[in-house]
Amino acid sequence: MEVLHFIFGVFGNATALFLFLAPTITFTRIIRSKSTEQFSGIPYVMTLLNCLLSAWYGLPFVSKNNLLVSTINGTGAGIETIYVLVFIFYAPKTEKARILGLFACVLTVFSAVALISLFALHGNGRKLFCGLAATIFSIIMYASPLSIMRLVIKTKSVEFMPFFLSLFVFLCGTSWFVYGLLGRDAFVAIPNGFGCGLGFMQLILYSIYRNNKGSGQAKKPTANGTVEMGAEKSHQEKPTNAKLPHLEHV
Repeated sequence: MEVLHFIFGVFGNATALFLFLAPTITFTRIIRSKSTEQFSGIPYVMTLLNCLLSAWYGLPFVSKNNLLVSTINGTGAGIETIYVLVFIFYAPKTEKARILGLFACVLTVFSAVALISLFALHGNGRKLFCGLAATIFSIIMYASPLSIMRLVIKTKSVEFMPFFLSLFVFLCGTSWFVYGLLGRDAFVAIPNGFGCGLGFMQLILYSIYRNNKGSGQAKKPTANGTVEMGAEKSHQEKPTNAKLPHLEHV
């Protein structure tokens, strides 16, 4: 059981890393154009909070046998921080102020959770407090592609829901769900069970609408699962195989 637990954890690290790196295509475009255009920076900030809370939860003094949870979420936190800083650098003044404020709130929330759990709580109380915080934001992050699923159903086209992205959402959720079950950790199993189900629903939608061309008038989703509001043809983002997730809980 311990070997299986480790194997699923390693596989979960690999699939989650793919999801964390998916938005690099979007940010390559932002850097080249020196503008955030109509992309939203909120999903990256929220994914950062999820990564920070999950990485904290996986530390040995909070929960046992979850170090692999900390490794990938610590990596994810670093990646998301880069995304957020790049977004802030190229964002217009109004958006820059909004994302900076949200970024400050994220750091405040994480600091509060870390300090409270470190100095005011011990043992199971610490695990329960940190686990609940991580689970709530993990579910929120996994739910972000719901807007894309609504778009697929509305347009009857999977043009903006790449197959491999949906597949890795499913594989990531499944691997960490099994990891949580093997480790008897509800705070890992529950949110990733939700992610597994959501990824499976995306694959079902893909199988139903994969041969449809769609109307071609839909708003463009970004690599993190949100929808870009820009409408100029010359700036349309081509679908890629790269969420989430921004994706991204584990």
